[in-house]
Amino acid sequence: MIDIRPHIALAALLTFLLTVVAGRVILPLLRRRRAAQPILEIGPAWHLTKAGTPTLGGLFFIIATAIVLALYAIAWGGEMGATLALLLAFALLSAGIGLFDDLAKLAKRENKGLSAPQKYFLQLLVAALFLVAARARGLVDTTVWLPFFKNPLDLGGFYYPLALLYLTGLENALNLTDGLDGLLSTTSLIMGGFFTLYGLLAGLSLLILTGAVLMGATIGFLVFNHYPAKVFMGDTGSLFLGALVAGASLLAARPVTVLLAGGVFVFEAFSVALQVVYFKISHGKRVFLMAPFHHHLEKRGLREPAVVGIFALAALVFAALALLGG
Repeated sequence: MIDIRPHIALAALLTFLLTVVAGRVILPLLRRRRAAQPILEIGPAWHLTKAGTPTLGGLFFIIATAIVLALYAIAWGGEMGATLALLLAFALLSAGIGLFDDLAKLAKRENKGLSAPQKYFLQLLVAALFLVAARARGLVDTTVWLPFFKNPLDLGGFYYPLALLYLTGLENALNLTDGLDGLLSTTSLIMGGFFTLYGLLAGLSLLILTGAVLMGATIGFLVFNHYPAKVFMGDTGSLFLGALVAGASLLAARPVTVLLAGGVFVFEAFSVALQVVYFKISHGKRVFLMAPFHHHLEKRGLREPAVVGIFALAALVFAALALLGG
């Protein structure tokens, strides 16, 4: 078994530095190419001031993360190397879906790229390929570990459809959380810290390394994405982060634990689903002023940094609960 502990700081620092360097190089190119994020007109009025802010910033940390994980996969080889390579492939393919969506939005100059069915079909396809490959190499079975329980639960045949739902659902939950300057970066940073701490406690090298890389990537991106943001990560970045978190946790057989740790992501997705269902059954009424929930808080008068602070605090609480659950 590989002792990953000496590599935590190295992996995080290397990813951070590469993210910042990539940002310094790519951001001027995005500005020259006028790769500006189309702003949703039905959103908070003050978001219109963000018009002209470049998108596709997720490329900064995608390049950095890909380099670092690829180097470790090559250096370690064996089962750990294959696991890292598979996780990276899943994250990159998911980012590819986001990139296609972002480029479609830029081409149309509006906040609509792929349709929801098109996007979900592609996500489902990539998730299925990932799951088949992981199963073929013996990297997953039908058991999952539950927080606050000592023994794993064998889901049998239910594992596979639930795994697909988990992979695509968590990806989209992180994607929905990416709506304010620094919001997804900050909450993903906390998830990275959770991965590292939990991995150390449980002896899971994959989570330790993924967490270290995730922390380095998000801190590096916050250099450009803190309020007021100089760049947005786009669906390219949010789907990459979502796939990285979902894929690593599934390979570690800890999806339920990560759902608890990522309670803010789950609630963001739930707020959208609840808003849509209630709107339909009530013939036009709304539960929230706007969904996802972070926009509801904005509409209530909170400024972006305050909302990000609230979400960060909630993310820390959920992460602590998941750590207590073991």
